[in-house]
This record gives sequence, C-alpha cells and structure tokens, in this order.
Amino acid sequence: MDSFSAVEEATFQEKPKNSVDKTSVKRWLTGAEKDEDEEECDTEAWETLNKSFKEAQSVLDQNRLLIQQVNENHQSKIPDNLVKNVALIQEINGNISKVSSVYSNLSVNFASFVHQRRVKNKNDKLDRSDS
Repeated sequence: MDSFSAVEEATFQEKPKNSVDKTSVKRWLTGAEKDEDEEECDTEAWETLNKSFKEAQSVLDQNRLLIQQVNENHQSKIPDNLVKNVALIQEINGNISKVSSVYSNLSVNFASFVHQRRVKNKNDKLDRSDS
C-alpha cells in the first residue's frame, strides 16, 4: 500500500461517534441553562452545521474520486485520457471553491448562532435581575 492510500484510508474510515456531550458544548458556548426556546435554537444550529458539514464532505468525496480518475488517466499516458484530465482538474478546482464557500458560510452561521445565544442570555440575566 502506498503512502497516499494509507493516508486516504485513515482519513475516510468511519470514525466513532464523538464522545463529547453536545449539551456540554452548547452550555460552554453560551454559558447558560436550557429552556424550550434555547433547545429549539440549538436544534436549528446543530442541524444547520450538520447540513453544511455533510455538503462539504460530499464535495470532498467527489473530488477524491475525480483525483483518482486523474491519476489513472495520467498513468495510462493515453493522449485522449490526458486531454480528459484538463476538464477533470477544472471540475476539481470548482469543487474546491464550493467547499471553501460552504465552510465560509458555516463559519458565519456558527458565529451568528453563538452571538444570538449570548445576546439572549444577557437579556435573560438582565430580566431576572429586574424582577
């Protein structure tokens, strides 16, 4: 097995479920106890983040297959296959832009969720202190 295959194998193996408790992470991010509105917000946030990660992973998996095809075409040294590589490499580059955009949007969404939660918690603390 060559080194690329070993790295690829390690990278794409199914990983065990994360042992970090999502509730603990959410509380750490927000510094607050849960209520029904917060739970709904958390669900929305986790679903949005999960959707983004799945989208990015799908495009990365597609790129992995395209790269394998490019390597096979290159090793064949058949002129038509080498010409096909131009389009394949262009598709790979386009996919890299998609992944970059997905991660950029994910970052903005995550920051927005954290900000919204912190503002809500601050307002809740102020409301409690006024009571």
